Amino acid sequence: MHAPTVQRRLKHLLWRAGFGPDAAEWPTWIQRPEKAWWPLLRQQSAEEPGELWVTDDVVRGLFMGIGEFARLEELTPEERRSRRAQSRDLLQSLNLSWLEEMVLSQAQLREKVALFWHGHFASRNFNIVFQQDLLHIIRTHALDNFGDLLRAVSKSAAILAFLNNQQNRKGKPNENFAREVMELFTLGRGHYTETDVKEAARAFTGWGFDLKGQFVFRQNQHDRGIKTVLGHTGRFDGDDVLDILLEQRQTACFIAQKMYRFFVNDEQVPEERVLWLGNRFYDSGYDIGRLLEDIFTAEWFYDEENIGHQIKSPVVLWVGLRRTLPLTLDDPEAQLLLQRALGQVLFFPPNVAGWPGGRTWIDTTTLMLRLRLPHILAASDAIDLGTDNDDDIAMGQGRAGRLRRRLGAELHWEPLAETFAQVPSDELLPTLAHYLWQTPVAKERLAIVQKHTHSLTREQLLQTATLQLMATPEYQLC
Repeated sequence: MHAPTVQRRLKHLLWRAGFGPDAAEWPTWIQRPEKAWWPLLRQQSAEEPGELWVTDDVVRGLFMGIGEFARLEELTPEERRSRRAQSRDLLQSLNLSWLEEMVLSQAQLREKVALFWHGHFASRNFNIVFQQDLLHIIRTHALDNFGDLLRAVSKSAAILAFLNNQQNRKGKPNENFAREVMELFTLGRGHYTETDVKEAARAFTGWGFDLKGQFVFRQNQHDRGIKTVLGHTGRFDGDDVLDILLEQRQTACFIAQKMYRFFVNDEQVPEERVLWLGNRFYDSGYDIGRLLEDIFTAEWFYDEENIGHQIKSPVVLWVGLRRTLPLTLDDPEAQLLLQRALGQVLFFPPNVAGWPGGRTWIDTTTLMLRLRLPHILAASDAIDLGTDNDDDIAMGQGRAGRLRRRLGAELHWEPLAETFAQVPSDELLPTLAHYLWQTPVAKERLAIVQKHTHSLTREQLLQTATLQLMATPEYQLC
């Protein structure tokens, strides 16, 4: 088997450490030496992220019950419905704002890693303030220290509310938060006992948030008794338990394994490689950037088994398509329905474990939509979705029945045309295939695509070839 070409290696890095190449920037990227790729990705994500705020102080007060605003539990049913509708609308705005950041930002590494943490620290609730604050925490700490990220997330109102720790009190411990911190955030299932969960839950008693959504430690609700967690005994509070969890090398290995599945290969995960990554992650003091560097600069990252074998998640597919083929949407909110139709709505993971990923992204319905998507855009056609009763995940776009929305867009072909301007017309189709596909380009597959392209003019050839290549199973992989 031939080694991957330089172009294929670069695309592999840009798809895994970001959302694929930007058509206008591709000529500059391909001219850089390979040793410059990773340092540039890090440099472009070095600055702190800008704030994606969709609320102001007045709106924040409205949702948190601050000052002149009534406490939420004092609202009438009609007022609660109105508040919920307003929060839903703001969540839509936050969803679309983050999507735009993924498409347009040079900080591709940060936003892709933030998407990973968004699934790792899964939270599903309708409080826009909580979700907005959690996203800011994740984007701010995405490339920094995992211990700092874990503490900040664990003390966020979004996670504390979602995992019921506001109800965790001395004498009546609620185990939900403690269990998920161990099972999903740090150690992984099978590396703790039920006794550890019960004792940790006691340590987390009193952890909650105030009317501003800020973390508070309510000492009168805290169990000050002696606890034993993972073999350690003392009068522990929540911070002590997080320290104990971070002291376990298993935590570093668990995070390394999840990152390997997300960024490298979700089916073939060599145990010895994960152990090596985990130990280096632990010894670095949980430096996330160091772990990512170990992954993205390793020669095995570019092994043939890791290239072109990952099914793009709906968000990665859509954002990558928009980076390859810039477009202006007539109705940006149609992207919310598209996310739902494809099976991944930002801020609405299916459960506390996040999105399972891999082959679960594909079924007969979603695959057909994926294959039709480029032509839907080109024709400004509609997407048609049978909705259920889950209006949370529908984000208010429809209840049970059928829902249609036109996905109209103006496609901007200039960047692609300029990038491949020097390619002879008879070589344009295979050149585009090597650019758009991460799987090996077979002559038989190209012949099928060519039957559906129009070549009366070069412009027609470029446009129809691009759309046909994107409307293939090969384009679903990266």
